[in-house]
Amino acid sequence: MTHMTIHYPNGGAYQHHAASTPHAHTTMYGGRGMTLEDELNGSNRYYLQTGRAVVHKKPTPIQIVKVDYPQRSKAVIREGYFKTPSTTDYNGIYHGYYLDFEAKETKNKASFPLKNFHQHQVDHMRACLQQDGICFVVMRFVRLERLFVYPATPLIAAWDAQAHGGRKSITLATIERDGFELTPKIQPRIPYLDGVDWLISQKVGAPRG
Repeated sequence: MTHMTIHYPNGGAYQHHAASTPHAHTTMYGGRGMTLEDELNGSNRYYLQTGRAVVHKKPTPIQIVKVDYPQRSKAVIREGYFKTPSTTDYNGIYHGYYLDFEAKETKNKASFPLKNFHQHQVDHMRACLQQDGICFVVMRFVRLERLFVYPATPLIAAWDAQAHGGRKSITLATIERDGFELTPKIQPRIPYLDGVDWLISQKVGAPRG
């Protein structure tokens, strides 16, 4: 069997496990052992199949550093590194609006740590907002079994405030006030377009519905 070694940007070896991903841990949310990424990918497939939206997860880029050539016509990749992404996890289009968002989880019950985000993600969302895109985070409070669509604008404000002595997290009360709580369904499991509709209604000044 051909073996390929893949490393994270810090040089640590990536260990593949069938029931997990490098981006999210497995939870028993709603009685099913699935990652947030799995559930969002399933929701995206449902939205695509029903013609509601076209949204995909961006693949994590890999830098190939070692290739063997056992035959002249065949190359075998032996070693590679996950490159640090420069954007967010998901993007696509919905009713003519460009969507760009992250998916994040926390086991905290009272607040969402800002350390879950990275500067490049915040910078990317900031740039997308300047182009009139719809940017947000799908946040899961694992132990509370609560899901939110949280707009990029207050997230960016909280991130920037850290440099001036601001909080290192966003309180649940703030997320409840500024975000949109999602109710999981059978199909799609994570109906985040409900939150997108809310964001659009705020954007165009239409009543929330």
